[in-house]
Amino acid sequence: MKHHAFLACHPAVNLLYFVLVLTFSMFFLHPLCIAVSLCAALRCAAQLNGGTAVRRTARWLAPSALLAALVNLAFNHEGATILAYLPSGNPLTLESIAYGFAAAAMLAAVVLWFSCWNTVMTSDKLMHLFGRVVPALSLLLSMTLRFVPRFQAKLREVTAARRGMGLYAEKGRLQKLKSAVTVFSVMVTWSLENAVETADSMKSRGYGLPGRTAFSLYRFSRRDRLLLLWLVLCGAYIAMGWALGGVKWRYYPTARGVLTPYFASVLLAYFLLCLTPVLLQRKEARTWSSIASKT
Repeated sequence: MKHHAFLACHPAVNLLYFVLVLTFSMFFLHPLCIAVSLCAALRCAAQLNGGTAVRRTARWLAPSALLAALVNLAFNHEGATILAYLPSGNPLTLESIAYGFAAAAMLAAVVLWFSCWNTVMTSDKLMHLFGRVVPALSLLLSMTLRFVPRFQAKLREVTAARRGMGLYAEKGRLQKLKSAVTVFSVMVTWSLENAVETADSMKSRGYGLPGRTAFSLYRFSRRDRLLLLWLVLCGAYIAMGWALGGVKWRYYPTARGVLTPYFASVLLAYFLLCLTPVLLQRKEARTWSSIASKT
């Protein structure tokens, strides 16, 4: 992943952005809002994680979302527009199809947003934000976020070591299962020891004690203040539109919702909010291009 301007922002800006986009993505049922969230999540994930990572995620995310839509069709038979009847005698309605695919798109968007969260909200940023307020929770979140990548790396290391020693079976289902269980046992032991060592290390350093100071690289710059103001204004306008019913949409018994100029303004604000990292990166690229051309 190449350097991204959004990664250099203050952790408070990053946190507020993800709180807003995740909250709106999980609660907005309007099809256009879901489409905006999904497209923006794809674009941000491609910039932050790289196209290869997005394609790798899409290989399992697309079937999972499709499965969620099909499950809704199998168990949800509400709706006034009947298209056909299933072999069980239950009706297949247009509204259930629309709701199923909307829920699937919402699931995909939320998963992609969380993939961006994992890239941007690193453990040191969480420690910076919550270390003094809730030190125990901050340490727990930091250890949890670090656990998955470290566990994967250690798993590959242990597996490669046992293969090199000739102790990892390559043939036979039972032998493979025994080897996998042995490796998993090693990983569980390593995980518990690592957690205890980390807790003891932080305790010996006085972590969480009153008056303890901590070094931090993060400084709240003018750009961070402007971005925070932008996020607050966009979030407040979208939340106001949500509270006033400006993004209201229903699927049952018939699909119906608002399509007004006010909704268009809320949708535009939502679109710009979701694409804030992309717009910030473009502005940064233009600035550097202008500086390079002058030199």
